[in-house]
Amino acid sequence: MTKPQHFDNAPASTRTGTMIGFDPEFRDIIDYILRITYRIWEGKQVGLCQDYYSDDCPVYTLAGYCEGAEIVTQNTIKTLAGFPDRTLHADNIIWGGNDEEGYHTSHLICTNMTNLGPSEFGDATGKRAQIQVIAHCVCKDNRIIEEWLVRDNYSLAEQLGIDPKAYAIEMAKKPLDEDGAFAQWLSSEHQRVSQQNRQRAEYPQQGNSEAFITAALQNIWNARLLGDTNLLYTENARLHASARSDLEGVADITQFYIEILGSIADAKVTFDYVCSNSMIKTDQHIAVRWTLAGTHNGASLWGQATGAPLLILGESQYRVVDGKVVEEWLVFDELAVMTQVERARLQLAAQQ
Repeated sequence: MTKPQHFDNAPASTRTGTMIGFDPEFRDIIDYILRITYRIWEGKQVGLCQDYYSDDCPVYTLAGYCEGAEIVTQNTIKTLAGFPDRTLHADNIIWGGNDEEGYHTSHLICTNMTNLGPSEFGDATGKRAQIQVIAHCVCKDNRIIEEWLVRDNYSLAEQLGIDPKAYAIEMAKKPLDEDGAFAQWLSSEHQRVSQQNRQRAEYPQQGNSEAFITAALQNIWNARLLGDTNLLYTENARLHASARSDLEGVADITQFYIEILGSIADAKVTFDYVCSNSMIKTDQHIAVRWTLAGTHNGASLWGQATGAPLLILGESQYRVVDGKVVEEWLVFDELAVMTQVERARLQLAAQQ
């Protein structure tokens, strides 16, 4: 049976390639991601989530966990009810994998929206917002079968006139989840990442930028060789980091690492997927999906230490020139991290 053709103005790709298991209209994995995203969001064909997500697709976010095409459909409708004019502009798509094992796509999105209806943040504010999102999907046989979603919800709250800390406190008062799946995922991920070694990584020979970046990140995050930021970044590199103004220069970028580690001094980080096939052909672009786990045992960020186990799900995209990073886009949900901290603070207060 031939599937109906849906009207859309999704940008077409001029690339060619074999997409075994995918509808013949999709020329490559970039074309697939661009088209289905446009159809579902700008085209308002939300029911197509049933076509493009598997029935058991897990979607991991730091604010919650859901599973399956039906729940993805419902959550998309809820978001559009609050932000009906939401648009999702693809700043870049970096990918890896193949038809047989599945494609991985790191989709860097600049999303604009106006809060015209009730949302998770409360009643409509009428305010306009722009935030960064990265959706990391595993795609196989014309469907998304797994997704990790990171959004700068801290910036969204601020732009809507919502106090992020007050919001985090209110969220912390609510039960973590109904069936325990989210709590179980947080716990299992914390345990997995905590087993990461702190061994210093050897840098590869020139020409392997993926291996160079993961070695540098291992040394900076886990081996605590913070001076290796000077090896990873150019002196005038720029970091677009969640909930912050752009950081200019390697000194400010190094301080960013120090602030995070100052709050989670026992932090360990895993680098869960790396790929470098980019939608943008000028310069080299590399994506890294990463997870940080540790204890909120410092007071540099998010208030006084609570001793809470913290998990941060993040994704970075790097623009590399002559072997060094000149620009990075780093996204994680800092509002959800604050909620973890405030939940621990409430639990401590209840014990006193």
